[in-house]
This record gives sequence, C-alpha cells and structure tokens, in this order.
Amino acid sequence: MSGRNSAFFVRRLIGAVGVAFGAMTLVFTILYWLPGDPAFLIAGDDAPDAVVEQVRARLGTDRPFSEQYVHYVGKLLHGDFGTSYVTGEPVIGRIVAQLPATLELTLVAALVALVLGVLGGVVAAVTRGRWLDQLLQSTALFVGSMPSFWFGIILILIFSVHLRWLPAIGNGTLAQMVLPAACLGLGAAGDLARMTRDCILDVLDEPFVVTLRAKGLTEQAVLYRHVLRSALIPVITMLGMRIGTLLSGTVVVEALFARQGLGRIISEAVNTKDIPMVLAAVLIASLFYILINLVVDFSYSRIDRRVRLEG
Repeated sequence: MSGRNSAFFVRRLIGAVGVAFGAMTLVFTILYWLPGDPAFLIAGDDAPDAVVEQVRARLGTDRPFSEQYVHYVGKLLHGDFGTSYVTGEPVIGRIVAQLPATLELTLVAALVALVLGVLGGVVAAVTRGRWLDQLLQSTALFVGSMPSFWFGIILILIFSVHLRWLPAIGNGTLAQMVLPAACLGLGAAGDLARMTRDCILDVLDEPFVVTLRAKGLTEQAVLYRHVLRSALIPVITMLGMRIGTLLSGTVVVEALFARQGLGRIISEAVNTKDIPMVLAAVLIASLFYILINLVVDFSYSRIDRRVRLEG
C-alpha cells in the first residue's frame, strides 16, 4: 500500500469512528424518548409500583438521560456492549451468533444486484432505442419501485405456494437463500441497471472512444475493455450506498421469510425496548456498512488505474 493510500485509509478510519459514534448517539436518543417503559415490560403490567421502581433501578433507566448516555459510552469504550433487558445476558453473544446469517444474506443480495444490474445495463445500452432496451428499462423501473415486503409476498406465492420450487422460510440451505436474496437484490438490481445504462451511454460520447474506434478496435473491445471500466465507477459507488439499504431491508425480509439474523433481533428488541440489544446491533451494522464502503473506495483504483484515492 502506497503512502497516499495509507493516509487515505487512516483518514477514512477516523471518519468511520465518528460515523459509528454518531449513529449510536442518534439511536440512543431516539430509544430514550420512545414511548414505553422497559421496566413495565419486564416486571409485568400488574406489578406493584415498588417492583417496577426496583427494576428501573437495576436497569439504570431511573437516571437522567445524560447519566445513562455517559454510563453506556464508558462501558462501550471498555468493550462492554451491555446486558439485555429481556434475557439478562450480554448482548454481544447473541449478536455474534446471528450476525453471519444477516451478512450472508446482505452480501448475496448485493452480488445479485451487481451481476444482474450490470448485465441488464450493458444489454440495454447496446440495444439503445430498441424494444429490448425499452423492456429492460421498464422492468428495472418496476422492480426497483416495488416495496420489499410486497415483492417478497409475490415471490412466496409464485415460487413456494403455487410452483412449490423453493422453501419460503428458514435458514441453512442454498434453496432457503434464493427467495430472500432475490427479494432484497432485485430491487437494487433495477436501480443499478438504469445507472449502468446511463453511464455507458455517457462514456460512449467521450472523445477517447472516437480515438479508440479510429485505431481499429472492435465495438466489443471498446465496450468491455475501456467504456465499461470507466462506467463502473459510479455504479460501484451506488452499490456501496445501497449496501446500507440492503442491510436495513433485512429487518423486513428476515421477518417475512422467518429467518434468523440481525434484522430480526433489532425488530424484536425494538418491540420490547431492549435498548442495549438495539444499540449493539445498530453499532455492529454501522461498522459493517462503513467497512463495505471503505472496500468500495479502494476498488476504484483497481477498476480504473487512472483513479487516485484522495480526501
């Protein structure tokens, strides 16, 4: 790694810490002011006031906001992500156990989006103005605009209920991964396809493309060796940003397909106002999103050697 890339990497890591800290602070503030008292959920609605107060004191929720926040940050700096209000166990254990399932789903969905999006965008650009281009653009717009929960229900009805080709629920097998990954990835693929098409058409109008054609290069060589390489930079950028959408989408998709994972943990923890569980899950998810975007930034110089990492 060159000195310039090393400096870029250090700056991005410092920025990543700030982003993760800001995300944690925002979620902590929202959860503090969210209606509902976790002490009532733990003690029960019919519990005496004295018991509820004891639970509040044990959880530390009877303290002012500032004290709770400082106490949580202090534990976090010592590697303590907190203890679940519901189970009484360290939250990091359950998150580490469920995180791989969510990361697997997110990365497979991102791969589906990248492959189908780039392939569809290239075909649409090559057939510009023809019926296939119009069909691909319409399909990409339709799929990209469909909510994931509605799209997931349609996939279940078609491929699980009527055709009986794929299972609708569960984790563990490749067949159980197909529908959730398609539900997440196809929407992003539609957006990437339209971006890829537009970027390729823009690059095709650049002067260097005319020069390459004048040198006798075939259209295939011009497209795949030069045009596509330049056009992929904004596409990869968009994919990096969509990783966050895919990761947040697992909350709905994991519930819809009855999958275990981080998204389901967050959904359950919000319903029970299990603040330490939500905070730890959001913090881990933020770090993963930041890491993915850092990888995306470094991929620019690999895709196009003319790109230099700065900032």
